[in-house]
Amino acid sequence: MKALVVEDEPKVSAFIKEGLEENNFEVDTAFDGMIGKILALRNQYDIAILDVVMPGINGYELCKQIKSAKPDMPVIMLTALGNTDDVLMGFNSGADDYLKKPFEFRELLARIHSIVKRKLKTNNLPDSIMSFELTIDKKEKVAWRQNKKFLLTAKEFALLECLMKNKGKVLSRMEIAEQVWGINFDTETNVVDVYINFLRKKIDTGYKKKLIQTRVGIGYIFNDD
Repeated sequence: MKALVVEDEPKVSAFIKEGLEENNFEVDTAFDGMIGKILALRNQYDIAILDVVMPGINGYELCKQIKSAKPDMPVIMLTALGNTDDVLMGFNSGADDYLKKPFEFRELLARIHSIVKRKLKTNNLPDSIMSFELTIDKKEKVAWRQNKKFLLTAKEFALLECLMKNKGKVLSRMEIAEQVWGINFDTETNVVDVYINFLRKKIDTGYKKKLIQTRVGIGYIFNDD
């Protein structure tokens, strides 16, 4: 596997590079966002690991540009900022996961493997899923309800896909987090609830039938009965 590490702290960059190479990765490194962008757009990588605060282009903007050009390239953000707003900024920029500094390398490696596993599962899913009057299109990352089109962010789409695949089953916040954000998702944030609200505003607002329902004290369910 081939990885891109964009990190302006030489010691951190060397630490990640050494660990990945010991696990049979081929690694390219960049110490600012501009060089990182050039490498990301020029080459093919199985994973990109981006610092947030760095010269040239910050990690959020770099992630947006990478995902715009190569939406299928997985991205992990590294950040010392870990509150809900910071996490949302990362996911809204297109990141597949985030990891707070300081971190242990084995945790980073577990997140990489989790992302790759989820990507393989997603690639084997049908291009569209339909339930009741709602259809989602995997290629375009959009949802349709009664001929109305909803544009979804990457995480909104992943969350809706998760709920629809488990139609009629109540999913706990932890189960949703594991399926959408990975096995090591930070449960101290309320990101799952925030994204549920994002989805509801898009696909349920204005409709009598509410497809995403809350089960108090348990979690959420996609119910089209």
